[in-house]
Amino acid sequence: MYRLGTGIRHESSYYMIKFLLFFFLYFIFFQAEAQSIAGFLQQNRAKQKTTEELFQTLPDGITFKNHLQEITKEPHVAGSAASKKVIEYLAGAMENAGLVVEKFDYDIYLDYPVSDAIVEIVRPIRLPLNNKEYIHEEDPFSANEHISVGWNAFSGSGDVTAEVVYANFGRKEDFEKLKEMGVAVEGKIVLARYGGNFRGYKAKYAELAGAAGLIIFTDPKDGGYVSGLVYPEGKFADESTIQRGSVLALDYTGDPLTPFEPALPTGSKKKVKRLAPEAVPFHTIPVTPLPYGAAREIIKRMTGQPVPSSWQGGLPFTYRIEGGTKLQVRLKVDHKKALTRVTNVVGTIIGSDYQDEWIILGSHHDAWEFGAVDPNGGTAMLLSVADALGQLVEAGYQPKRTIKITHWDAEEFGILGSTEWVEQFRDELSEKAVAYLNADAAISGPNFGGAASPTLKQLIIDVTHMVQHPDSGESVYEHWINRQPGMMEPVLGNLGGGSDHVGFYTHIGIPSAGLGISQSSGIYHSAYDNFNWFQKFGDPDFVYGPAMAKIFGLIALRLANADLIPYDVIRYATDLMDHINKVEKEIDQYDKAFKLDDLKSEVEKLAEACKSFADAREALLNQEQIEASLAADINQRLIYLEKSFISDKGLAFGAWYRSLYAAPDPYSGYASWMLPGLRYEASLHATEHLKSLKKQYADAIESLTDNIEDITRKMESGQRGK
Repeated sequence: MYRLGTGIRHESSYYMIKFLLFFFLYFIFFQAEAQSIAGFLQQNRAKQKTTEELFQTLPDGITFKNHLQEITKEPHVAGSAASKKVIEYLAGAMENAGLVVEKFDYDIYLDYPVSDAIVEIVRPIRLPLNNKEYIHEEDPFSANEHISVGWNAFSGSGDVTAEVVYANFGRKEDFEKLKEMGVAVEGKIVLARYGGNFRGYKAKYAELAGAAGLIIFTDPKDGGYVSGLVYPEGKFADESTIQRGSVLALDYTGDPLTPFEPALPTGSKKKVKRLAPEAVPFHTIPVTPLPYGAAREIIKRMTGQPVPSSWQGGLPFTYRIEGGTKLQVRLKVDHKKALTRVTNVVGTIIGSDYQDEWIILGSHHDAWEFGAVDPNGGTAMLLSVADALGQLVEAGYQPKRTIKITHWDAEEFGILGSTEWVEQFRDELSEKAVAYLNADAAISGPNFGGAASPTLKQLIIDVTHMVQHPDSGESVYEHWINRQPGMMEPVLGNLGGGSDHVGFYTHIGIPSAGLGISQSSGIYHSAYDNFNWFQKFGDPDFVYGPAMAKIFGLIALRLANADLIPYDVIRYATDLMDHINKVEKEIDQYDKAFKLDDLKSEVEKLAEACKSFADAREALLNQEQIEASLAADINQRLIYLEKSFISDKGLAFGAWYRSLYAAPDPYSGYASWMLPGLRYEASLHATEHLKSLKKQYADAIESLTDNIEDITRKMESGQRGK
């Protein structure tokens, strides 16, 4: 109807005005509801509040500190002897808390240095470049003999000497800009600064451009002296700080040799089919990281044309695109790949009523070095949650649903350990998992934030009202929203890539969240991410860890004890409309005739269904009781809601990613891509698949609407007199 002229804009305005009104009413309704506890019968709310009040008295700073100090004594990269000690500590700590503990072993194809990487200037002078953090007297951890030089897992091996080219962040668009400028990359060593995308994509685009090697450096503009005082005086990166990390960049997540299937240990009863290593497109060029003190020696000697202004970094001279023929750098990397045993540790509190409905809390335990922030602040926090839940159970407060606290291995190599567990238990998780909460690097400062699937956002917001912020008398909610003036509610982002939620959320459709209390710093993946930095800058009084333990624990307890799982289905509609409008704008840049009005109409129907659902749930929960079989049926159907967006054939940029709703950005690896099927087509400025994709999304939204309407009818049938 509104296909030509201003009619298109009028219809778009109609949808926006209607949805703004809808969201306003929704917000007012849920602010009132937040004063109660969503998902609980009236008669059970008092008991839940008592449970929550008791739980909040249990996490303490001393316990959190002791766990963190023990876990971070030594560098413990996945597969190392020190990592095995951490695994044993995690298992013992959760057993002491009363959890049933299991270990899950996998043999994963990992990559390690055979010898230390070498980076040196060979012309116009010979100058070896530092690739290891300085020893600081103020930091006893910095003298540890097991600290490695900087390295990037899954680098290619090689010994090359070549001219250099600066490629800004090494993004796809940066290499396109170099080509547009007529800059030859073939046969040269690329310099790219950290930031802008996942380091694996820097390597991918450098190799595609014909580079002979890649050096990734930490620029002082991105967490160094430009941001503030540097370590050890301040929290930011000094000139020797190195960001280690994996550069694995495949079109699937998990063990490189066993896509879609678990990398069970060799000799397992179930035969594991592994790809031949030569069939996997690993990087072939050598890649290594450098600190800005070393990169400075290269960049200050470059003589080519100045960079575009947006490419200028924080070193005190003009950055240049090319080094010129008189500047040559040697890069030597020698790595070897092999099957390596890694271990996930899973602790379980079995539910009293619904053993086969699982709430899963998790973080990884492996680290590039000591990992006090990444990941082990989250690890220690989850152990504090385990301790507190164990005390609750001992006092007679057993959760109705099963709670699992999980510690994943080999996340740093490419989200490997959690992915193998998800693949091993894919069918069981699809049936049983209520939610997954991720705590990777969850503790490093005062500012709460995170990202979540739509159904969990309101629950997270509600719980932050209940927990006091350690720095003031206000709640975490108040501290959070006061940093976002003018907002009706604090912003929770959308999940992308980069951590252990990926398998749960984008592969099998389990509602997920990643939450933390943090601050900016410059010690990511470096040897300075240790207990000394943590107690000086991250959480000096060890109060943020217990605060997050309360938030994670309360979310888990509400999900575990609710009579009806407290998913916020209304937010599906509000968020979807926003995502559709955004992707429509992207498509409009190259195809103004293609519109998504029919998808918006489907979301309108979904919004009506969600409102009826909310009314029916409120009416049912206002009764004295719900028939047990009815509640079980409703909850099982709720668990399947997110699966409405799961596509069996997967996405065009990677079949392993199966959620039509959300996926990691295939160009950056980290960012969140909402409606990724449509978004990918838009990124290509393509039209061939738009019509079929629109149909696929319409079917998914219609399926979600049908499922919600079906649950609503179930709830209405359970009301008195019906």
